[in-house]
Amino acid sequence: MTSIKHYLDPSHCDLITPDGAITHLQRIDDKSAIATIFIEEISPIFVGFEIDQECIFFNIKSTLAQLGLNGNGIEYSLDKERRCAEVKVMLNTHGFLGEKMLSKLTTGAYIGKIFAADKRRRVREPFYLSRMFGRSDQDRSPLLSLGGLHGSEDLILDVVNGRTVAYLSLQNGRVKYHGDIEGFLASIAKALVYGLPTRRLLRLHQEWDPHARRNIEEDEILLVRTLPLHIRTVFGVVVQDLLSEGYHHTTASILQPDTSASGDIYELFGSSKREITDIPLEFYTLEPYREHVFFSDRDQLISSLEDDEALFKAFDTAPDSDTTRAATFVVKGNQMSQLEEKDWISRDSRPFEFPGPSQRDRQALMVERYVEQQPSYPFLKSIEDNIITSQGALFVKYFPSPLMKRMLIGHKQQRCLKRIYFQKPSKSSDVFFSAEDRNLLHDLEKFGIPVYWVDETSNSVLQYAEKTDADSGMFVPQDKVEDFMKATIFGIYGSNLVTGPFEETLRTMLEGIKEMRETMNHPLLSKDTPLALVTGGGPGAMELGNKVAKELGILSCANIMDFRLKGASVVNEQKQNPYVEGKMTYRLDKLVERQAEFNLDFPIFLNGGIGTDFEYSLEEVRRKVGAIGSTPSILMGEVEYWRAKITHRFQKNLHTGTIKGSEWVSNCFYCVQSAEQAIKVYREFLDGTLRIGKDGPMYEDGFAIVE
Repeated sequence: MTSIKHYLDPSHCDLITPDGAITHLQRIDDKSAIATIFIEEISPIFVGFEIDQECIFFNIKSTLAQLGLNGNGIEYSLDKERRCAEVKVMLNTHGFLGEKMLSKLTTGAYIGKIFAADKRRRVREPFYLSRMFGRSDQDRSPLLSLGGLHGSEDLILDVVNGRTVAYLSLQNGRVKYHGDIEGFLASIAKALVYGLPTRRLLRLHQEWDPHARRNIEEDEILLVRTLPLHIRTVFGVVVQDLLSEGYHHTTASILQPDTSASGDIYELFGSSKREITDIPLEFYTLEPYREHVFFSDRDQLISSLEDDEALFKAFDTAPDSDTTRAATFVVKGNQMSQLEEKDWISRDSRPFEFPGPSQRDRQALMVERYVEQQPSYPFLKSIEDNIITSQGALFVKYFPSPLMKRMLIGHKQQRCLKRIYFQKPSKSSDVFFSAEDRNLLHDLEKFGIPVYWVDETSNSVLQYAEKTDADSGMFVPQDKVEDFMKATIFGIYGSNLVTGPFEETLRTMLEGIKEMRETMNHPLLSKDTPLALVTGGGPGAMELGNKVAKELGILSCANIMDFRLKGASVVNEQKQNPYVEGKMTYRLDKLVERQAEFNLDFPIFLNGGIGTDFEYSLEEVRRKVGAIGSTPSILMGEVEYWRAKITHRFQKNLHTGTIKGSEWVSNCFYCVQSAEQAIKVYREFLDGTLRIGKDGPMYEDGFAIVE
């Protein structure tokens, strides 16, 4: 089983092997020899191990081909288990330099590699290439150009026999050698033994004759030139059967995807009086990770990512262990649909203690080690190192650790990382996010990296979204993101133990607000204003609010707190009610932060206990200090109930002078016994006739009673 880690190996691509060295050289005559080539350390994912040997061929080094030495593979023996291959190669010379070079070759010389021309990887549609023009990689180098950074006019793309073929026009003239080239051949032969680069050195002995004819005679090598070709996204291969009649190209016919202004000399032999005019190339795709493909071009992947069922199936392929963290990076639709456990990188989770700021150097080292142990690290590091060049989506079993922030929002990662999907917020705290988690969500949002929760509780996929000018957000259904960002937010505060007789009143009130949108033209309510309702997500009054909202087509949301029993805690555990569509979760130590992030435009209070009292005080303080505008809060229920809750405290503050200048806050709260009364309050506020805010009246009860 081939691990995903092999695809992140930076040493080579899966269609080509490393260079092989001569282990035996049998000379036939001055112009030919048979060389046995041994190639080792071949990638286990090399396609040549799997396909018919008729589709693999030996590619001789360009340096040798330019000197007139060609090599054709005549016998291949590949060993996948040992990751090696042995190739018998027929070496033939064309011209006197080729003969001289052949005489200096020795065992140990690295002279070429194997290429796997997998027909499944042929580029068939010209658009696959043409869309790359004008685009650049992470280093701002062009992905594909001919004759300049963004040139394309000289590259003609056509479809021949079901494959895309590019015809590269040749420049006038040909390449010739200086007289001192013979003295350099011995150095080239030695450099080949040590695996040293030679092509640039060879160019020092070449010159361009722009007036020479581009025809060819027997027993010579013709070196022709095209405009400089930059190629990053595919392998290019000279198409032998489309060359002009009488011309043959050497087996140095592969243009690798790291070609940069060097894929411009082509080595030809044969016999023809007619000048050759162009070089035909066909193309083979790289592994998906290395294709430099843009996310916007992946229609099938985007469609799959919008399919909740497909996402759940993808996560079902992850290692099934409660102690295992796992991650994978998806760049193609069919890759996502064919995911297997081997396509995930998994790491066992172990307790990890940091020494703290008193030992800063050790702390920094421990953090670095912790980051490197995360399953998403190999993917993010491969993006940083330009091994992964295609844009895609990161799948992680658990939401990434906040310590991964630097790697997640780095320049190169931001360019490639177009979405993050996770299944569980926390390894240690289940569905509840920490404050650091939420900060990371905020940063990812700012850097334009969407985050999605493949939520098993609601059996739906939720996307993180923040309202304009907010520094916090919620996870909401993918098709409701725009609605949430534009929505006016109503909220229900109340007991998790009792619902009270408010269901019909609440339903009628919300129905009336929906109808009111048609006639209002207020920033908070108009015919184009979506509505959302937020609760604490638990049972009782919260469940009532979420239930009514969902039934009315109002986005039903919740800020859910971890109220699970801990130690001597006497807090009632609150199971998430089944009517929540969008949500954010909080750990218990961040209770106050959770309340601050309700961000309600219009709070509604039902019967409640200490928690509701706390929430009432927060809404009161928000209005007093101007954290939000003076919008009406509805107190639903009997006047005497709310007098017992509010009036004594308000009167005490009033008489002791501790709310001097803020008495007006009382005009932001309205006690109603019917939906019609609540609608009246909202209508008067929205049409500007409600006396509310600093210039409004004070109410002795601490709230207004709606008649």
